[in-house]
Amino acid sequence: MAKTVILGVIGSDAHVVGITILEQALRAAGFDVVNLGVQTSQEDFITAADDADAEAVLISSLYGHAEQDCQGFRERLDEAGLDVLTYIGGNLAVGQDDFEETRRKFRELGFDRVFDSETDPEDAIAALRQDLQLAATEAERHRVEG
Repeated sequence: MAKTVILGVIGSDAHVVGITILEQALRAAGFDVVNLGVQTSQEDFITAADDADAEAVLISSLYGHAEQDCQGFRERLDEAGLDVLTYIGGNLAVGQDDFEETRRKFRELGFDRVFDSETDPEDAIAALRQDLQLAATEAERHRVEG
């Protein structure tokens, strides 16, 4: 049975190309994808995850204000009783120079995985398969381990 993931761009961000590419890659990898599109609120992510009984929520943000948009998101998921993986990726901070510092901030916000804007969709899919304990292809195993 295919695993369901929720995908969208959070806050006031209107960048659609990244999630379109990611949606196609996730579908090709066998996931059921609910794409919420751009300018998505935290509440919309939570409602969609609940309605779809999703295993993961994947958030994209390219306009640099993701930290502000994601404040309290993990707590809201917990309050809704949702035990889902949370991934975020993109250009997450204005003037993002040290991505490891950005990654640390988003991990503190409760995200399970944090990706930069240069991440290949296949790397995110390999991580998702690993985190969901799904069988990975040989190429995906190498991406996660390498």
